[in-house]
Amino acid sequence: MPAPQWGTAFSIDEALEIAEQITYPVLVRPSYVLGGRGMEIVYNADDLKIYVAKAAIVSGDHPILIDDFLEEAYEFDVDALCDGKNVYIAGIMQHIEEAGIHSGDSTCVLPAYKLSLDNKVTIEKYTKKLALALNTIGLINIQFAIQNGKVSVLEVNPRASRTIPFISKVKDIQLARIAAQLTIGKKLKDFHLPTQSKNELIAVKKPVFPFNKFPNQNIFLSPEMKSTGEVIGMDSHLGSAYAKAELGAGNSLPIKGQLFISVNDNDKMKLIPIARDFSELGFNIIATEGTSKLLSENGIINNSIFKVGEGRPNVVDSIKNGEIQLVINTPLGAQSRYDEYQIGKAAIKHNIVSFPGMNSRQPKKDLSPRIGLR
Repeated sequence: MPAPQWGTAFSIDEALEIAEQITYPVLVRPSYVLGGRGMEIVYNADDLKIYVAKAAIVSGDHPILIDDFLEEAYEFDVDALCDGKNVYIAGIMQHIEEAGIHSGDSTCVLPAYKLSLDNKVTIEKYTKKLALALNTIGLINIQFAIQNGKVSVLEVNPRASRTIPFISKVKDIQLARIAAQLTIGKKLKDFHLPTQSKNELIAVKKPVFPFNKFPNQNIFLSPEMKSTGEVIGMDSHLGSAYAKAELGAGNSLPIKGQLFISVNDNDKMKLIPIARDFSELGFNIIATEGTSKLLSENGIINNSIFKVGEGRPNVVDSIKNGEIQLVINTPLGAQSRYDEYQIGKAAIKHNIVSFPGMNSRQPKKDLSPRIGLR
């Protein structure tokens, strides 16, 4: 079944050769860490050399793993039970953030909110094949990605995952208890498990981040896990479930006020409907020069504001003065990264909800992060 190309390197030369064969961008990581520690997305040979030198992990005992990074892909988590002969799929969850964000930092939705019937059937088929091929007795977690309609297997974990309590609570099924009983000889047929959820609710699992405790941290998400907890929001509508999860995570969502927007060129056209929706909700919009011009050209009323270093008052001044209630910011490039750091730091300090983009973005790709509140 399809999976991203990969390789294992024991030297810098091997790493360069493997990455060239796979083609950039690649996801590089130490082979012996948890929580995505040290993982990065690398876009060229020079950055790969810097990564290897910085990580200092290439040796006979500690190789690095190199995988093809699937850009613009949706990621899915599947948890299932297996008794060696039969498989029960407990849930297919879809991440809101794009593939490349650590699964522990991604907001995920159950049931999947954007999954075609064909892809769903494929995911179910692959899950059953993998669970049986690995002689799984108990729980198994599989991470998939869908890019341009193609389903790929990212990772298989024949164990309980962090999403088991989430699915168990949403579906009211004691998955861990059942898995334990499977390991001592019981069969899936003994439990009469439901084929669908009883409550028909949409559930959102939202990570909780410690940024308020560490105000100097970069709020951008990456393959390296930063969250320290999670909450659940449930409702019959996805938007309401998401809002409840945000409130549970301690984020006070504004329903009026001023929205600041600054996005990179790759995201600008996809920003227009978002900005229009906020305008129709009654938010006033301010934006940096390039974004402001785009919005004006598309009939969205807004005011322009200085970036950090362009003049005063700038966006950080407005955050400090309580004039901004919401931030959407997807920077690109060194200066934009500096702006993002200052904006993120001010937003955390003044408890302003911020929609950041993803870390390690490069200007040559057409990307549109599915951004979540942070």
